[in-house]
Amino acid sequence: MADPPGFGRIVRTLQHRNFRVYVTGNAISLVGNWMQRIAVGWLTWQLTESGFWLGLVSCAEFLPAVLLGPFGGVLADRFDRLRIIKWAQCAALCQAVALFALTALGVITVELLTALVLFNGVALGFYQPSRLALIFSLLPRQDLSTGIAINSIVFNLARFLGPALAGLIIVGSGVAGAFAANAISYLVFLVALSRIRLAKPSEASRDAARSSVAKQIGEGISYAFRHRGIGPLLLLLLAASLGVRPFIDLLPGFAAEVFAGGAETLALLSSSIGIGAIVSGALIARRGGGGLTRVVLISTLLLILAVVAFAATDILWFGTLSMAFAGTFMVASGVSMQTLMQMSVDSAVRGRVLSLYSIVFIGGPAAGALIMGALSEVFGLRAPLLGGAALVFLVWLAIWRRRASIAAAMEPPSES
Repeated sequence: MADPPGFGRIVRTLQHRNFRVYVTGNAISLVGNWMQRIAVGWLTWQLTESGFWLGLVSCAEFLPAVLLGPFGGVLADRFDRLRIIKWAQCAALCQAVALFALTALGVITVELLTALVLFNGVALGFYQPSRLALIFSLLPRQDLSTGIAINSIVFNLARFLGPALAGLIIVGSGVAGAFAANAISYLVFLVALSRIRLAKPSEASRDAARSSVAKQIGEGISYAFRHRGIGPLLLLLLAASLGVRPFIDLLPGFAAEVFAGGAETLALLSSSIGIGAIVSGALIARRGGGGLTRVVLISTLLLILAVVAFAATDILWFGTLSMAFAGTFMVASGVSMQTLMQMSVDSAVRGRVLSLYSIVFIGGPAAGALIMGALSEVFGLRAPLLGGAALVFLVWLAIWRRRASIAAAMEPPSES
């Protein structure tokens, strides 16, 4: 059956009940997550006024994803991914409630904040590989690319709504209100997850449990980096995650120091990223799945240029516009890259390979933010970001020269 044109692909994908239920619950939860993320960043700045602490708190959330991601990938290939997601969300709910209580009581410190963020990162380390792999159980193959794009649209709608709501709540009732709203959003998502009915246990491998965990991790890493397409794309993602994507975690510092603003400025900059990302996700969902290797490479280059423009200005309207373009190209590259990996990876190692993607996608910006935050104490916020963009461009040049080989490995002629 021929693919429907344009938005018809989106309509057809949303007609799948399990996917529709998942997306609805996830959308509400993601709004809460972004509210909490903005609140954590703002609270960190209020407590310390330090770029280093901004990077450290961000790293505390995402470092466990790097350390535990490989184990999460093994679990995703061994066990029911939906059940793993439910348990991880329960843990995150407990963390949100603790953040609310400590902040409302006025006893929160930056050390306690960091510890709770670290706890949430542990849950995230097990959650992400199963989340990424689950989508293959919710949709047929022909709707996979559109489904990933819809997930991106939902994520970035939350990136727009979450910071905007967080700004209003922080101004009106303080950061504790944002933490409470996030706890409620977790409850809604857990209800949605309980309504998903899968015909089989999330494509988990029955043979996987016969091997040791260490052996399985090694198999996943070896498969990914021996693959002519997945390996180079992971390298490009690593460079971009370390060198340009940390601009998101440094936004509180830019809002306060570079643009001389407050919570409203932070919400404006964050929301502009979401607007650009929503537009990008909608275009990719309508577009279909062909020529994605080129989309990844061109979008990454344009992301580099947008971040350079942002770091080079102190004019708020131009910085906001740069953030909108950065959001557009970041999503175009990320959605296209994940689609290519989902379509080309062997199902037996899907969880482990996607855990590597998750490690880089989540842990890379956190590590980059920590490094850039430390450098900002000496050189200011702008210079580290500009230097990171220059390094990413050098890696991009090397990957660009291999674009034909990557496309041949990731995009068979029948799907081009």
